[in-house]
Amino acid sequence: MHALAAWLESHVTLWTAIGLFGQTMFMMRFVIQWIASERVKQSIVPEVFWYFSLAGGCILLTYAIHQQDLVFILGQGLGLVIYLRNIYFIRKRAPSANA
Repeated sequence: MHALAAWLESHVTLWTAIGLFGQTMFMMRFVIQWIASERVKQSIVPEVFWYFSLAGGCILLTYAIHQQDLVFILGQGLGLVIYLRNIYFIRKRAPSANA
C-alpha cells in the first residue's frame, strides 16, 4: 500500500488532476445522453450534453496546451467549435423570454 501511495504522490500532479477532471466532464455527456435515451426508449441528445461537451473540451484543451500535444490540441479545438455551434442553434431555436 505504501508503494502505491508513493507512486501516486510522484505521478499525480495538478495537471494530471486537471486532465482527469476534464476527461470526467467529457465522459459525463455520454452518461447524461444514455440516461435520457433510456428514459424515452429512443436515442436523443439532451441540451446539457453540449454544455458538458463544452466544459470538458475547454478543460481538456487547456491540458493539451500544457502538454504541448498538437494532435490533442487540434482535436479539442475543432470539437469546441462544433459544441459552440450546437449551443448557438439551441439558443436561437428557443423561444425568447422577452416575447
